[in-house]
Amino acid sequence: MAGAGSIAVLDVGKSNVKLSACDIDGHVVEVLSVPNPVRVGPPWRHHDLKALNAWVLAGLADLGSRHPLAHFVASGHGSGGVLAGADPDAGGDGAVLPMVDYEQPLPAGLAEAYAPLAGDFFDRGSAVMMAATHTARQMFWAETACPQDFARARWCLGIPQYWAWRLSGVAVSEATILGAQSHLWNVARGRWSPIVAARGWGRLMPPFAPAHADLGPVRPSLVAQGVPAMRVHAGVHDSSANFHRYRAAGMEGLCVLSTGTWIVGLADRMDLSRLDEARGMTCNADVSGAPVGGALTMGGREYAAVAGAQPEGAVVDPAALAQVVARGTMALPTFGTNDGQFPGTAGRGRILGPAPEGAAERHALAVLYVALLAVECGNRLDPVRRWVLDGSFLRDPAFAALVAALRPGCETLVNPEGYGIAAGAAALCHPERPMPPPALTAPQPLPGLPDLTAYAARWRVLAEEAMT
Repeated sequence: MAGAGSIAVLDVGKSNVKLSACDIDGHVVEVLSVPNPVRVGPPWRHHDLKALNAWVLAGLADLGSRHPLAHFVASGHGSGGVLAGADPDAGGDGAVLPMVDYEQPLPAGLAEAYAPLAGDFFDRGSAVMMAATHTARQMFWAETACPQDFARARWCLGIPQYWAWRLSGVAVSEATILGAQSHLWNVARGRWSPIVAARGWGRLMPPFAPAHADLGPVRPSLVAQGVPAMRVHAGVHDSSANFHRYRAAGMEGLCVLSTGTWIVGLADRMDLSRLDEARGMTCNADVSGAPVGGALTMGGREYAAVAGAQPEGAVVDPAALAQVVARGTMALPTFGTNDGQFPGTAGRGRILGPAPEGAAERHALAVLYVALLAVECGNRLDPVRRWVLDGSFLRDPAFAALVAALRPGCETLVNPEGYGIAAGAAALCHPERPMPPPALTAPQPLPGLPDLTAYAARWRVLAEEAMT
C-alpha cells in the first residue's frame, strides 16, 4: 500500500456531491462540491453521469495540485446503481444505460410485477419503498423496458463501486452498499437475494471485496489526464461510513443518526427480530458485512416541504420556536412519498393548528418536526443508549438541542466536525490504524426553550392516528 499521504473521498449524495481531501486521521482539509445533476430523460429521469465524471476527474486533478493524494475512496447513497459495460471509458462514463433517479414514479404496472419477486424482509433488507427506490427494482425496469441495452451490461455496480471501477478498472461488489435497501443481498443470511438467480442476474454481480480493499492504482490513461496516481479502494455506503467512523475509533454500542436528504439511524448489537419493516426499519451491513439495525425517514425532503424558501444559513429563532409551541402548531407526517416511520401516511402530511407566520416560524416548525422524526428513528433502534448526531442538520444548532430536549435523561451527543461520512470513508484506507475519537459534545440548550413533553406526546398520538 502507498504511504500515508492524503486521501481523496468522493461522497455522492442524492442531492449533492462532495470531493474532499482528508488527512490520515480523517480530518477534512478541503472540500469541493456540486449539485448532483439530473436529466429528465430519455429513457427515464436520470443522473448525468457524463457531467459528473468530468467534474470528478477535474476535481481530483485540482485537489491533487494542492494535496499529496495517495488514496481514493468513494461513498454513496443506497437505492442507486449503475449498469456498466466492459469498458470504463465507453461513452465517457462506462454505463450502458442511464443511472435511474430513484425519486421518479415507476411506469404503470411495474411495482405490481416486481412485488412478488422481491422475497421476504431479510431478502430485501427493507420494506418495498416509494417511487423507483431499490437497485433490484431499477434493474427489473431496465430489463423489461430496454432489453437489448440490458443484455450489453457486464456489471451492476453500487455508486461507490462504480467510481472505484471508473478509476481502477476493477469491478467488485461490497456489503454495505448492497445492504442499503438494494433488494439484491440478504445481509442476515450472507447470500444473494432470490431475485438474482430468478432473473439470471448473477452474471452481472462482480466478486465481493471488503469496503477497505485496495483494488489497485488509478488507470494510466486517467493519470495522463491529470488524475493523481492514487490507490483505489472499494468504497462504502454513506451512512455506513459515518457509523464506521465511530467504530474505527473504538466506540461501540452507539446509535448514530446521520442527517441529510435522509435521516438514517444505525445501531449495532440489535436483535434482528425487532426490525419492523412497516416502521421504516432496515437490516443494513457494517463494513465487515455483519448485520446492523437501521431506521430511516426522508427528513431532508420533509424539512423542505414545511420550511419552504429559507435564507442561506437560516437558524432557529428561539422566540419563533416558542410561538409555534405555545400555539400548538404541528407538522404531521408525511409530506413526501415515503411513509418513513408512519405507515400509510405518505402524501398526507399537514399543518395542524394556526399556520406559521413568516419564514422564521416555518423554519422553526420544520426543524422541530424533523427533530421529532429523528427521535422516532432513534427510539425504534434503542431509546436509552447513547445517540450521536451527525450530518447537515447540525448546521442549525437548534436541531441537536431539540433532539436532546425530546429525550430527557438520555445522552445525546453531536460531532461538531460535521463530516463523519468523509472521516469514516477515509478510515478505510488504513484499516489497521485506529482512528482518533471525535471530540463529541453535548448540544447547547436553546435559550427560552419551553418544555416539550406535552407537545411531543400529542404530536406522537396524532401521528399514530394519521396511520389509520
